[in-house]
Amino acid sequence: MSSSDEFHHADHVNYASSLSKEEILQQLLLSYEALSDEQTNWICNLSNASSLIWHAYKSLGVNVNWAGFYVAQGSGEDTLLLGPFQGKVACQMIQFGKGVCGTAASTMETQIVKDVNNYPGHIACDGETKSEIVVPIISNDCKTLAVIDIDCLDYKGFDEVDKKFLEKLAELINKSCVFK
Repeated sequence: MSSSDEFHHADHVNYASSLSKEEILQQLLLSYEALSDEQTNWICNLSNASSLIWHAYKSLGVNVNWAGFYVAQGSGEDTLLLGPFQGKVACQMIQFGKGVCGTAASTMETQIVKDVNNYPGHIACDGETKSEIVVPIISNDCKTLAVIDIDCLDYKGFDEVDKKFLEKLAELINKSCVFK
């Protein structure tokens, strides 16, 4: 095989423009599984996952401005600490129950926010964000380990299809990562 025929890790973020949203998000899941195979370090895996998410949504023409993770911290695991991400700098700590990320962490339910300006208590790390999806990553013993957070510069940036695939990604992350 010549070097031009080799598959590189970076090739995981090459999404064909002819693919549907479901196909691209399925490819994201498959790429995450391949990249996290035999790797349990959460920093390593979430770093690659944030890149996969960023490039998948960019290839779909979704105007994302932030894609990444907040990881549960503290003695009672009641604080989220900024984890690996793609995009502008972000809020460093978020309390469970505060904002979209904290709500997803405390309720252990995905939050789809079509207009962040209408979300009570929204924490605006970037004032340009218009919509957001936050998916909790739940441990086998029903504790929030982290959240997937994706922000969009457009209203109604995310829907039930995103929820379905990102919740599958959250399950894969729970299975592949050691958070302690």
